[in-house]
Amino acid sequence: MSDWPRVSCRPAWRQLPKVINSLPVFNKSKAFRVTAMALGMMAMVLFNLAGSALAGQRILRDAEIETLLRDYARPILRAAGLNPNSIRVILVDDPAINAFVTDHNRMFIFTGLLLESDTPNEVIGVIAHETGHITGGHLSQLREQIRRASTAQIITMLLGTAAAVAAGASGSNQGVSAGVGIMQGGQHMLMRNFLAYRRVQEASADQAAMTYLKRTRQSAKGMNTVFNKLANQMMVTLKYADPYALSHPTPRSRMGLMERRAKASPYYDKKDSAELQLRHDLMKAKLYGFTKGLGSVQRKYKSSDKSLPARYARAIATYRNSGIRRAAREIDQLIRSQPSNPYYHELKGQALLEAGQAAAAIGPLQKALSLAPNAALIRIMLAHALLYSGRKGAPDLAIRHLNKALLSERNNSEPYRLLAEAFAKKGNIALAQLNSAERFLRQGNTSLAYTQAKRAQSKLRKGTPAWLRASDILALKKLKTKRKR
Repeated sequence: MSDWPRVSCRPAWRQLPKVINSLPVFNKSKAFRVTAMALGMMAMVLFNLAGSALAGQRILRDAEIETLLRDYARPILRAAGLNPNSIRVILVDDPAINAFVTDHNRMFIFTGLLLESDTPNEVIGVIAHETGHITGGHLSQLREQIRRASTAQIITMLLGTAAAVAAGASGSNQGVSAGVGIMQGGQHMLMRNFLAYRRVQEASADQAAMTYLKRTRQSAKGMNTVFNKLANQMMVTLKYADPYALSHPTPRSRMGLMERRAKASPYYDKKDSAELQLRHDLMKAKLYGFTKGLGSVQRKYKSSDKSLPARYARAIATYRNSGIRRAAREIDQLIRSQPSNPYYHELKGQALLEAGQAAAAIGPLQKALSLAPNAALIRIMLAHALLYSGRKGAPDLAIRHLNKALLSERNNSEPYRLLAEAFAKKGNIALAQLNSAERFLRQGNTSLAYTQAKRAQSKLRKGTPAWLRASDILALKKLKTKRKR
């Protein structure tokens, strides 16, 4: 398991001064400051809830968990008429019970939802609900609803601002209060309309989820279980309620309607298969082992528990806290229990690699990849081990693995980082710099990406694919500069 850099979602209100400064009627006077404050309030009301929930979070990458989530989602997406390969399920490291979609090809699942789920059906139910938002076109509809409301609301805000500024200039505290009242009243009305619109969308997504679950002959009981947990969470306290609970209203009347519809399905009492349940339990154990402390793992998965999930969690926690030497025996026992499980071999390879034993990690990672040949993340880890093993010819083999991994991991910066190192080891500085440019581009560091691309292009033969790719990266800078004008 590995993680990407924390997600940076810049709040919309931080960009307001730039927007307002672009308007000729405003200057940096008292009117400007009050108007900016009013528009800032407006922006916070309308701020994208998904972006807010993601700010500062880590995106976790793990071949085993991503494969399981894709297996959960595939039948649902097909039942909804969507291409399963066009939608990525992304894992966010956060304890909240949370899931949402931000566009038509990305679905975010929080680790808290997975850890709090007891069965695969619970997670599948949530995926079905979020799929309902995609097929219902709710994202574009919501943006249109906000756009329509924004005009009236901004007028209200500006009227309130004007009243407050005028009263402030004349020294009338009563007038200032009246102006603030206009702003607050408009904001409250917009929020009420906004939430009402969201409730309609939620009901629509619920109905769509029921349809998809029935088409795939699965129970809707799990979806009801998750939403009941959210409803209970909201009742305990709103102050600490997670964004999913706030953006997915769960009144008791809605729960009752969902339960009646779920029970009407002939598949209501259908259980997940024992094989799928075991994969689910192993996934939870893995998450627990990687995201919790050793003490927490030992309390949840006691030494007396000899099940595979318990042993998996303890092996992971042991290697993370005490190193591969102490964990090797536990990991080897797991491999003997299920020799065809690629992720036990991957765990051993990762533990050895992180312990500085790159050459020793190659064998387990090769075995893992032979058992899961489509696992690009395992392939990238194997390339990493090869690159640092010191073996003759390892850079060439690492490059082949990385290029194959990039067929499905184009947005991952790690393969490009390793490619840059591999080409540097081979003495090909131009391709090392080009891959560094690709790496920085995916990390959002456009300045370094342009610098590396320019250096690479100066060494590459004009018209070659590598030279053209460097040109593409440099063209992005020209396009960005043109847009600023």
